[in-house]
Amino acid sequence: MKIYINGKLFEREQAKISVFDHGLLYGDGVFEGIRAYNKLVFKLKEHIDRLYESAQSITLKIPMAKQELIKAVINTLRANKLKDAYIRLIVTRGEGDLGLDPRKCAGNATIIIITDKITLYPDSLYKNGLKIVTVPTVRNLPEALNPQIKSLNYLNNILAKIEAINAGAEEAIMLDHLGYVAECTGDNIFIVRRKQLYTPPQCMGTLRGITRDTVLEMAPKMKIPVHEHVVTRHEVYTSDECFLTGTAAEIIPVVKVDGRTIGSGKPGEITKKLTEQFRKLTKTEGVKYAL
Repeated sequence: MKIYINGKLFEREQAKISVFDHGLLYGDGVFEGIRAYNKLVFKLKEHIDRLYESAQSITLKIPMAKQELIKAVINTLRANKLKDAYIRLIVTRGEGDLGLDPRKCAGNATIIIITDKITLYPDSLYKNGLKIVTVPTVRNLPEALNPQIKSLNYLNNILAKIEAINAGAEEAIMLDHLGYVAECTGDNIFIVRRKQLYTPPQCMGTLRGITRDTVLEMAPKMKIPVHEHVVTRHEVYTSDECFLTGTAAEIIPVVKVDGRTIGSGKPGEITKKLTEQFRKLTKTEGVKYAL
């Protein structure tokens, strides 16, 4: 495996950054998880745009133009001879001192690109559906650490993930500070009620997921009404279908939440239709490359 760091490719064992890097010391940085399907990087431009938006929000200057970064991603995939891959793109504040002051890292941003394979869930869960739980850890307040910033500080999500694991579940619903459904630890959430699609709005403490946006674009074209609307646990419990979306997870059905069976207890028809259409899009939308 070859890993990109600041313009150079290193073997995995030699890929190192400073212990004074503020990404390590304070989670001071941003990242993207991206997928490549058969030599096509799905929605790469959209991921790059979101990375730069996250960086802008934390006043982190990425020392590369967007097109340069896209080329770096493609070149890393080629170097690893990967036609199907999960791509982790990381930008940290860079090396500084042990203090918080980001000015001490001025001009030292670190850019890392890792390309590898990933399987978030086994095939059986896509066929039979997930069982998930609601956890006590609430999603970060937008006024504290806005979840729309895809930052390296993922402790909020990890704490919720630990609670899900302790409860014997693969994934967890996180509520916002008002008690509404926000999102899951690594995925956005959708429900289907009366053949209409609902998902929490971005303003309620959710990440603007690329796969989430893709579903929001697909649904109207498939004559499925879609609403960005506050969602309660009651509405999840009584929904006809539920599914999660994310770059690594893609679209995965949910069949039980907090012990309540969702719909028929099997992946729903709308979920299946959206999954089928999504898989078609992964073959056509993105940036192509040759090995």
